[in-house]
Amino acid sequence: MFNKIIKRGHKKGSKSEDTSVVYAPPGNRSSGVVSTSNVVVNHASRVGRLGPGGADSAALQVGGGASPMMVAAPAMLPPPGGIESLPMLRDVPVSDRHTLFLRKLQICCYQFDFTDTLKSVREKEIKRQTLSELVEYIGSGSGKIHENVQEEMVRMISINIFRCLPPSAHENTGTDAIDPEEEEAYNDPSWPHLNLVYDLLLKYVMSQDTDTKVAKRYVDHSFVLKLLDLFETEDGREREYLKTILHRIYGKFMVHRPFIRKAINNTFYRFIYETERHPGIGELLEILGSIINGFALPMKEEHKLFLVRALIPLHKPKPVAIYHQQLSYCITQFVEKDYKLADIVIRGLLKFWPVTNCQKEVLFLGELEEVLESTQSAEFQRCMVPLFRQISRCLNSPHFQIAERALFLWNNEHIVSLIAQNRGSILPVIFEALEKNIQSHWNQAVHGLTINVRKMFLEMDVELFEECQRQYEEKLARAQELEERRERAWRKLEEFAGEDMITV
Repeated sequence: MFNKIIKRGHKKGSKSEDTSVVYAPPGNRSSGVVSTSNVVVNHASRVGRLGPGGADSAALQVGGGASPMMVAAPAMLPPPGGIESLPMLRDVPVSDRHTLFLRKLQICCYQFDFTDTLKSVREKEIKRQTLSELVEYIGSGSGKIHENVQEEMVRMISINIFRCLPPSAHENTGTDAIDPEEEEAYNDPSWPHLNLVYDLLLKYVMSQDTDTKVAKRYVDHSFVLKLLDLFETEDGREREYLKTILHRIYGKFMVHRPFIRKAINNTFYRFIYETERHPGIGELLEILGSIINGFALPMKEEHKLFLVRALIPLHKPKPVAIYHQQLSYCITQFVEKDYKLADIVIRGLLKFWPVTNCQKEVLFLGELEEVLESTQSAEFQRCMVPLFRQISRCLNSPHFQIAERALFLWNNEHIVSLIAQNRGSILPVIFEALEKNIQSHWNQAVHGLTINVRKMFLEMDVELFEECQRQYEEKLARAQELEERRERAWRKLEEFAGEDMITV
């Protein structure tokens, strides 16, 4: 039995279970064991051994099971004899430039250890100069880029930028207690090379000589997904490049637009409902702000669902303050595009309104003001009662910044006009909150602002104000009477208890 177990352990696996990886160039994606469409940047692989420096090998996802195996692609190391220094492109005849360009691309595929600044200094400098020359050549618009050059260039770019990302601060410490705003900025040691690679990709995408019909074979859905995965990098410089490049790809490759929107949508879902950690949410929202601005009217149902299912729930995660400015811009863009969405947005904000986070509450009030500026009367009437119930709670907040920010809403002329048109429904909701502030709020600034708002309502409608005041006084009288009854009942109980003790 023991021998059978030993033999079974040494049994050769079937071809379907083989986890070996063969890198297929972008042009040959249909051939090979594993195509580059399976290449993903995976943070789970960060804890493993990284490849040399910043040009770390990418993690390849093998298989489609629930827990896929991550296998790192082997790094392309320079030859033992070193890298050959090639002549400049401008110094050779035009007929030889094509071949020389491909040889230079091959040099740029080599990867180095950037954690050791004294290692391979000459080779690193040759690669940096070569990359710089390629960027200059593509940016100069020297002519149409041949298809095989595009294929090799995208392959070289993929080898350099699609890599395992280093662990973030919370992964290093094994705790989630670190505030993302307080994490130290990370600078990738390989940035001198990465910067040029991203610059080359940007110029390639933007170039007038780039034929979109040809380029879409290499800048495909797989490539876009891997770019999106890289937004998880801690290096802000890299995220800025990624933001610009993805935006340019969205503008130039119309065939990719629905896919890019859906992929960003899925990134948001994972952030909201699984991780609540993603350094690139702000940059993705900046891209979306520009995309939303270009939506045609009437707005598609797909875009409205994106608002309801992704953008509004982005108010839920704890680190919303980091990307709130970009999120607020996207939300207001939707309302400005279609004012009928104002009711949906306001009710969404009320749904995710913070209870114990004062900083988030101040941000929500600021966003609410921006949304109300684009809200029409009909949509305002649908949500005004629950809205001003929440505002009344903010008015009575012991945190003076929340109360003050809520009172600043009355400095907005459009909001004041909406309130004036619907004062009969709004004043009864917030009158008690205003009176409580005047009587007992500790902050003098809040006290003064409350008096101004109270005076504004009095000038709007004296009769309504007096009616609300009368109802408030009656409510206080009833509450006082109820309290007196309670006290009388307790006194009777005490008297009965005393008589029983004497009898005993």
